[in-house]
Amino acid sequence: MTTTRATPTISIVTGGSRGLGRNTALSIARRGGDVILTYRSQLAEAEAVLAEIRALGRRAATVQLDTADIAGFPGFVDRIRTILADWGRDRVDHLVNNAGHGEMVAFAETTEAQFDRIFDVHVKGVFFLTQALLPLIADGGRIVNFSSGLTRVSFPGFAAYSAAKGAVEILTVYLAKELGHRGITANTIAPGAIETDFLGGAVRDTPAYNEAFAGMTALGRVGVPDDIGPAVASLLGPDNRWVNAQRIEVSGGQTI
Repeated sequence: MTTTRATPTISIVTGGSRGLGRNTALSIARRGGDVILTYRSQLAEAEAVLAEIRALGRRAATVQLDTADIAGFPGFVDRIRTILADWGRDRVDHLVNNAGHGEMVAFAETTEAQFDRIFDVHVKGVFFLTQALLPLIADGGRIVNFSSGLTRVSFPGFAAYSAAKGAVEILTVYLAKELGHRGITANTIAPGAIETDFLGGAVRDTPAYNEAFAGMTALGRVGVPDDIGPAVASLLGPDNRWVNAQRIEVSGGQTI
């Protein structure tokens, strides 16, 4: 008796060169998926992730992308088409919109330029990149957008960032509604405080921040990337095919 191996999934993970994007890409590969990851400026870090994925026996490619540069999206889509053709495919199965940055600044001191940078990456970029990639996302595919625990609770300094992530959560619901006829699901993952280099590694490297967020969390610590990437990879799996239009907080029980 012979068995037929399922065709490996292909996932695009934006901002996959470090932090939660890197962990998500590796978690997908560990589950047998192939990955196309993007980076904005950290080419060496992106290539290191490629090497790790390939060491797991999976295919991987990396493409430079600035998610605030919408004019660059057509060229990016063309590059994805080329990679897919090289892999003998014409569609991707998953899009994980992870790329982003944060700025911690009081509401009264937030400048228009800071506001625009955050919304260009986290809202406008996610909206139009997903739109540009729609012809390449397979029917029955998955979209996962990253949000934040800060859309449910407040912490001074994150008014613009949290407003942008709130917009992403609403956008995700609309994606689920308008793409449902193609069998495409859309969900949001909302991490709590995580030890990454986000905000210059503030949660990871500043004891006062680390202790403050740990004290807000039922499990008594802040999160690490290994708490998030596997959750995203699991959400992309066949066991979660009926999960749609949801905001899924992965925070260890922060501020409950």
